[in-house]
Amino acid sequence: MNQASAPPATALLSDECFRVPRVIFWTAFLVRVAYIILGHTFRITPYNHHFEFAWETGRVAASLADGHGYSSPFSGDTGPTTWMVPGFTVLLAGVFKVFGIYTPLSAFVVQTIDSLFQALTVPLIFEMGVRVAGRRTALWAAWIWALYPGIIQYAVKWIWETSLSTMLFAWVLVLGMRMRGTGEQPPATHRARDWVLFGLLWGAIAMTNPTLVLLAPIQGVWILAGLPQRKNLLKGAALALLAASLSTAVALPWVIRNWEVFHAFIPTRGNFGAEAAMAWAPDSMGMPWGATVPTVELAPEHQLYARMGERAYVRMRGQLAWHWARAYPAHFWKLVVWRLYMFWASVPHTAAPSAAEYVRESAHCLTSVAGILGLLLALRRKLPAAGLFTWAVVLLPAIYYFIIPGSRFRNPLEPIFAILIVYLFQQTGGRWGFSVLGLRKLWPAET
Repeated sequence: MNQASAPPATALLSDECFRVPRVIFWTAFLVRVAYIILGHTFRITPYNHHFEFAWETGRVAASLADGHGYSSPFSGDTGPTTWMVPGFTVLLAGVFKVFGIYTPLSAFVVQTIDSLFQALTVPLIFEMGVRVAGRRTALWAAWIWALYPGIIQYAVKWIWETSLSTMLFAWVLVLGMRMRGTGEQPPATHRARDWVLFGLLWGAIAMTNPTLVLLAPIQGVWILAGLPQRKNLLKGAALALLAASLSTAVALPWVIRNWEVFHAFIPTRGNFGAEAAMAWAPDSMGMPWGATVPTVELAPEHQLYARMGERAYVRMRGQLAWHWARAYPAHFWKLVVWRLYMFWASVPHTAAPSAAEYVRESAHCLTSVAGILGLLLALRRKLPAAGLFTWAVVLLPAIYYFIIPGSRFRNPLEPIFAILIVYLFQQTGGRWGFSVLGLRKLWPAET
């Protein structure tokens, strides 16, 4: 068996083996900050009252910072909202409170924070790579994360939860591998502190990007199934329940607030009906273009939203969406297939095609193909955590096939894909012509 398929236990006894070289972390962080400064990406267009400054998240954060509460995700004062979960929104509100609402300085600060989140993901990718496929794979994967423009853009251009939720997701994946003992000897044991952190992390993820929580129960079972102390399975189950309770406790203040304000049980976001109506309308082309609710205050749909209130409006739109799905099933499923294709092959932009656009679409598509091929190879060779990675790749994109595709929605999977792509090329590089090109020494396989 390849050493890449099963990292030697003797090489993984020390924590030092899991520590990424600092130069990769600092390169990742400083490259992003330099891009923000040199590219002036902190100067965000003030169009439509600065709506492009974090969109709905920015509107709610501005409302919080201005003392009007968690409300108004679009233009004007439209009342309380559950359109966005509070994780990243509260962070952005804090930045607004200190550095000014919609100011260039606030943009610079939050982009720098996002850059730090991406840099902090580097050691997590490295540790995952070492545990799963060995140190060389881990080094290449960490460098790809540090320097690949398709990843950097979500820190330096997008003010959104993407970088934070990806870091949290990578962290919980690494924690699960530590708890299960992936790539380690002696075998792992049940430790209460690990399960406590596991629960708190999933709670934080639920309040940042709820879609990712689909993997939480599967990862919990995966950890329990891999622990060798079968006689202590009851203890493990009890600790898993503790983790689930703590995860719920993190979200509890949000749930209580929603019950008091809307008199409804809303555990995460409360805008599904409105999103579905946009996605399932008879005239929908499946593209993620256009707002769910028009952001201009004088628009009839925006006035309807403000007049009805968010909860009633979302319920009404949801009923309409289900009516359309039943009335036009062929159109509905055609759009699902089209969004599935766009999620992995890239969403075309509205602008006329250009060389940069072709490069962007090609890069997204090729990394999807390479990542999936790497996953198939990992499954075939029974690489550690390949099964968990498969569940993530299958489950996490599923909701976007039904609602909205977008390149940024793949970002939480990118740490996994970075490892799998490197593993694929290291294991098949000689057969694909790397030795002919003289790159074999640059990209050595672990044999």
